[in-house]
Amino acid sequence: MVKILFVCHGNICRSPMAEFIFKDLVRKCGRAEEFEVASCATSREEIWNGVGNPVYPPAREELAKHGIACAGKRAVQLTKADYNHYDLLIGMDENNIRNMMRILGADPEGKVRKLMDYTGRGGDVADPWYSDRFDIAYRDIEEGCKALLEHLT
Repeated sequence: MVKILFVCHGNICRSPMAEFIFKDLVRKCGRAEEFEVASCATSREEIWNGVGNPVYPPAREELAKHGIACAGKRAVQLTKADYNHYDLLIGMDENNIRNMMRILGADPEGKVRKLMDYTGRGGDVADPWYSDRFDIAYRDIEEGCKALLEHLT
């Protein structure tokens, strides 16, 4: 089983979108049992008194436009222990990677990657928090998730 953790700043937009898009892709190709997929945040900004906020409504709506549900998902924070549990820890942008390394301390096994590095164009996943363009974030994440799945299979 391949264990994948998608990571962004708050775990309410891009990383949960990646989690549920990837789960949808592997389900559709009949390989869901081969993967454990989750998402988390590098910050605690969306976690209050130990309870994480749900997926941000515009992100949830964008997923729903594509027939993907994310009910029950709540923000959680990356921990150092996650490094030993997951095979890949995939950030959405350079800031995420920097913050992941701050939490993890090191990446001796080369598990920390950026999602768009699996595509031919590289770069960062567009951040819809500032642009309100959840459609563009979806496009980037879907492209990255498809390329990641192709890479793994």
